[in-house]
Amino acid sequence: MVLYVLKWNIRPEKTKAYLEWAKGVIPRALAVPGLLEVRGYRPVAGDSQAVITYEFADLASWEAWYGNPDIQAALVELRAFTTDVSIDLWGPSPVIPGPIRPKT
Repeated sequence: MVLYVLKWNIRPEKTKAYLEWAKGVIPRALAVPGLLEVRGYRPVAGDSQAVITYEFADLASWEAWYGNPDIQAALVELRAFTTDVSIDLWGPSPVIPGPIRPKT
């Protein structure tokens, strides 16, 4: 598995426009082949930050998705609503290469 993680602060004066944009960009991201899952997170206390995780089966799937012109356009659009954007690309751990769940 490969995890692509984006984190940013939402510009206070752009919050309403950001929310409208975000509703439309999610289907665009899902429409590009290779993506397995998207998750979004906000801080428990506060609402001006966001973290989005995109999960892929492997690096080749991420590369194909990331290289898509619509994804590149969405990443450029994101900058109009946000500051402090950080991006991380994570691969599997040699210690924990897959999910470990508690026994029930």
